[in-house]
Amino acid sequence: MSYHMDKQLEAASIDIVKEKVTAALKEEGFGVLTEIDIQATMKKKLDKTYPPMLILGACNPGFADKVLSIDPNMTAMLPCNVSIRQLPDGKFEVSAIDPEAAMVPVGKDEIKPLAREVKERLAKVIAGLV
Repeated sequence: MSYHMDKQLEAASIDIVKEKVTAALKEEGFGVLTEIDIQATMKKKLDKTYPPMLILGACNPGFADKVLSIDPNMTAMLPCNVSIRQLPDGKFEVSAIDPEAAMVPVGKDEIKPLAREVKERLAKVIAGLV
């Protein structure tokens, strides 16, 4: 079982891809709670050069509420990460975590259908990117 879903895009910049991803997430009921700039962080902390790379922490409050009502420890699994990174050929890869792969092993049957539905929504986000 793969732990993520991904798609490659052509774009002039990572900012353009981020705008597309953020808009697509919003259409599926997700907001972006966090943004980590890996390129800037690695340069600052390790003086290493990385290509443009972002991690967006996406959250659908309705689903988060349902999952946390079942198991408050699921905070360790939230939010759902969506990454954007520039590839060596100049294209960008957008990758989202597979909530089923991440949450189902927790073993709570009530979480399985929720994880499946979040996966379906994130898959629509990824598939719809152009």
